[in-house]
Amino acid sequence: MQVKKYAIAGPIEFTPRLFGDPRGVFYETFSARLMQEAGLPAGLDWVQDNQSKSQPGVLRGLHFQRPPHAQAKLVRVAQGRALDVVVDIRRGSPTYGQHVAVELSAALGNIFYVPVGFAHGFVALEEDTLFLYKCSDYYAPPAEGGLFWNDPALGIDWNVENPTISPKDAILPALADLDSPF
Repeated sequence: MQVKKYAIAGPIEFTPRLFGDPRGVFYETFSARLMQEAGLPAGLDWVQDNQSKSQPGVLRGLHFQRPPHAQAKLVRVAQGRALDVVVDIRRGSPTYGQHVAVELSAALGNIFYVPVGFAHGFVALEEDTLFLYKCSDYYAPPAEGGLFWNDPALGIDWNVENPTISPKDAILPALADLDSPF
């Protein structure tokens, strides 16, 4: 498994070794041992898996859950491609407000670790993009939080002109208005 770390401490991209033959392809999508050796925190208890299906231009995010239900996530694309983005919202972090963007694809099989203290979102780049999330805490609606996806202070190039977003995502606060719980 290849490992890529970023200038912002915390997020990690894992690219598994693909084993292909005439029958198709096999690869590991999760290995606690290998991922911990690469820097994933020990002791994360993965308790919930989620899946979404999106059309090109559907943008979901930027979301997080507040403590005590804060979530770390392992995300990947099982079909299609997506641009995945995380924003550092850890108060006192030297990279507060900065982001990492990673293209996830079914063909590559790459997996992205989103630590607690980051807002997370993605935009689908292909038809019927299946996006999978492994979460370290259960979904808790009262703990929901987020950032406005198009806040100029974030400087995110989503590579989409007019994304389709939910009404809830359209009213999320800008970074300047966020009272970060992290």
